[in-house]
Amino acid sequence: MPARSQLETAFMPLPGSAPVEWRIEPGLVAYPDALAFMEARAEDIRSGAAGETVWLVEHPPLYTAGTSARAQDLIEPDRFPVFAAGRGGEYTYHGPGQRVAYVMLDLKRRREDVRAFVAALESWIIETLAMFNVRGERREDRVGVWVVRPDRPPLADGTPAEDKIAAIGIRLRKWVSFHGIAINVEPDLSHFGGIVPCGIQDHGVTSLVDLGLPVTMSDLDVALKASFEQVFGPAAPIYRPMLRTG
Repeated sequence: MPARSQLETAFMPLPGSAPVEWRIEPGLVAYPDALAFMEARAEDIRSGAAGETVWLVEHPPLYTAGTSARAQDLIEPDRFPVFAAGRGGEYTYHGPGQRVAYVMLDLKRRREDVRAFVAALESWIIETLAMFNVRGERREDRVGVWVVRPDRPPLADGTPAEDKIAAIGIRLRKWVSFHGIAINVEPDLSHFGGIVPCGIQDHGVTSLVDLGLPVTMSDLDVALKASFEQVFGPAAPIYRPMLRTG
């Protein structure tokens, strides 16, 4: 599929808007704490009490269920805690070694277009991966970002083998977004075995380290910020932390 141009996927704010707050949380953040924070921050953004925010976190091992999750796709329900996320999509794994970026933007200050917003998130991921010479690709019938695996045999129908390297799941409330994206840096890929990730059975899951790249979380964070500004506009200097984690 041809790549969309940067112009097609740019999601810039109105002129004069403040830079997006950019925050990195140390340690592992409990999922209920993340949900509570996002809910409150989204409301504050809508009311004007807070600015747009991107929040980078890692979670302890857990599964989340989106609004389209099917019970049969939770293969090992007792393996890790399972949380109803309230976002779109199906089952997703989060855990150490995976960078989760929660994206809280006011689309009224940008574009009131959900499909364009998802395309912009995909472009953000693709531009980030390109900084490590990884070709991430979008698929019309599958949300997220994928990499072709020429090192593996094709599928039975001749389709090239490919793995998912990044997931997307969002929710909008009064045109303020929350939830966001997850990119696999070096998670334990066996942990994905307790679910059918995003309801897709014919493809696997990979990570930057699994692809043979010695990328650290800090390396990814630098790339995420640089590519975010290409797609979404200026971000403020990094601030940490937002929560007190035990």
